[in-house]
Amino acid sequence: MRGAQRFDFTEGFDTFGVPDALPQLPLSLTYQGMSAKVLALLDTGASVNVLPYSIGIQLGAVWAQQTTSVILAGNLASV
Repeated sequence: MRGAQRFDFTEGFDTFGVPDALPQLPLSLTYQGMSAKVLALLDTGASVNVLPYSIGIQLGAVWAQQTTSVILAGNLASV
């Protein structure tokens, strides 16, 4: 595949303390002059990406003003 990149799996623990390894992509996000360096989960099969609330706050986002809605499918369709 042309232009393909490889990303290492980062070992850690999930919410329940179970060891896991996830592919993470380092990103620099910018919103209205604020920026944050974060690690994002690399999920090439995802049709929706989620920004954690704490990162939005760090970037100065006011969630009540974020009004874009999306139609969810798959596991998230019911929510």
